[in-house]
Amino acid sequence: MKKLNIAVSLLVVAAFVLVACGGGATEAPKDLLGQIMARGTLVVSTDPNYAPQSVAKPDGKRTEGTKCASDQLTAGELEGFDVDVALELGKRLGVETCFVTPGWDLITAGSWADKWDISVGSMTITTGRQQVLHFTSPYYYTPAQFAAAADSGIASLDDIANQPVCVGVATTYESYLNKKFDDLGLPESSIYAQPPEGVTVIPLTSDQDCAQSIGAGRTDFQVYLTSGTVVDQNIASGVPVVKVGSPVYSEDLSVAIDKSHSLDPTSLVSKLDEAVKAMHTDGTLAKLSNQWFGIDLTQAPNK
Repeated sequence: MKKLNIAVSLLVVAAFVLVACGGGATEAPKDLLGQIMARGTLVVSTDPNYAPQSVAKPDGKRTEGTKCASDQLTAGELEGFDVDVALELGKRLGVETCFVTPGWDLITAGSWADKWDISVGSMTITTGRQQVLHFTSPYYYTPAQFAAAADSGIASLDDIANQPVCVGVATTYESYLNKKFDDLGLPESSIYAQPPEGVTVIPLTSDQDCAQSIGAGRTDFQVYLTSGTVVDQNIASGVPVVKVGSPVYSEDLSVAIDKSHSLDPTSLVSKLDEAVKAMHTDGTLAKLSNQWFGIDLTQAPNK
């Protein structure tokens, strides 16, 4: 009888071992999309100081019961067009969207070391960035616009020649002013005016830092180049600046995914591209654009 009991016990133990070693074990995700679905969160990089696209809520509170890690921001702490697009993408994947805020130069450089899944940060598709990042179809389009301090006397593109001009670091605005058109890779039809001659480029952490610096009284530059949407927001919020001339080029803005992720991102890129196209078709993107910009910027401009 003892031998029988021992045999039965060994069988039970063996069964538990089989379950633990594979029979009931959860397989590791084979690709990035699988990892996101298993984790239940989509980790998105964005800028907390880029209104109206993305900005920290003045009265923001962390979402209760969130799956986001303690060092990630939740839907209750950020707002803006890019934030809402990211939240909608997470919703369509069936997961919670969480946010991180690395520097723009780190995002555009690729090699994210698996620290976040995608960027929804109004990133322009450029030739240089396509070497290290995957892009979905554009989710909206913006004009690049010069602006200047209202009391500077700068009223035309000719007036900007030989002036110091502020831009966000590692942006298309910096490449444009430095005449790095090969890196931009924009079609000629997207470029409406050539860069002013003799400018001195002053890069700051974010485009918004340029306007905010002028508003705070900084005097080593009076001109900046950014998205027309940012300039409109600056003016509406009382920053003493004015637009200078017409837009100088058009940007196609897209969701970006790191090519060097340790897990294959191919299926995620495809899934997100499908979602962006569906959001165009069902009017979601147009609705969000009108909400945040007061205009539909989701249709490609006539070039």
